Amino acid sequence: MSESTPPARTNPHRSRGTALITGATAGLGAEFCTQLAAAGHDLVIVARDELRLEELASRLHARFAIHVEVLGADLTTAVGTTAVAERISAEPSPISVLVNNAGFGLLGNFADNDLEAELGHLYIHNQAPLTLMHAALNAMGASGGGRIINVASVAAFTPRGSYSAAKSLIVNFSRWANVFYKDRGISVTALCPGFVRTEFHDRMGANKTSIPAWGWLDAARVVREGLSASEAGKSVSIPSKRYRFVIGLSRLAPDALVERLARRGR
Repeated sequence: MSESTPPARTNPHRSRGTALITGATAGLGAEFCTQLAAAGHDLVIVARDELRLEELASRLHARFAIHVEVLGADLTTAVGTTAVAERISAEPSPISVLVNNAGFGLLGNFADNDLEAELGHLYIHNQAPLTLMHAALNAMGASGGGRIINVASVAAFTPRGSYSAAKSLIVNFSRWANVFYKDRGISVTALCPGFVRTEFHDRMGANKTSIPAWGWLDAARVVREGLSASEAGKSVSIPSKRYRFVIGLSRLAPDALVERLARRGR
């Protein structure tokens, strides 16, 4: 872990607390870093690639005059997950905003994929965020409150293999936690975007040409809507009317049809 020493703040207001973002180096994670820094939060940025983290920390530090910690950790492992959980509750600067964003996708169907790959996929999408939420809920409850944003997916509302199953767990847990921990000053929001222009689909080798132009969302908009929903205390955020409409239709259509349509995004 390394830290940057911030220059005098260009923003006259005090820090709004410290936000920890997993999967911070690109895509939605990097956009969360930018928007939270712009809002006055100090940051702890987490990913496996420490070099990219250091480069991102330098840019954020120079642009927003905030304090940035770099924490290299592999959230497909217990060691990496434990290190991040320990930082969440560390004194004297506990985390007030947690963004569970780290993740990856797999091509192919469950039975044909390597079992170890599927279990690692399940770990980073379920076990790691649940571990971090456990630490955050206790730390935030003790310090007077906070916010948790879990990046899920519209896939949570469709039959689409182990990815949709993992995201469905996160959405349902977020809905419950947002109600149960509200009296402790904690909000928990599941952010459920559709296809977003990030590295996610490139890294999994997905065929993006099968996705219609209207299906793509801008990362800045997705993060902006997610942060707004979190501040409003909403349990679920589905950016864009078009995806809210699609999800509404998917609840009425036969599973076989929804699965066939959802498969186009692989």
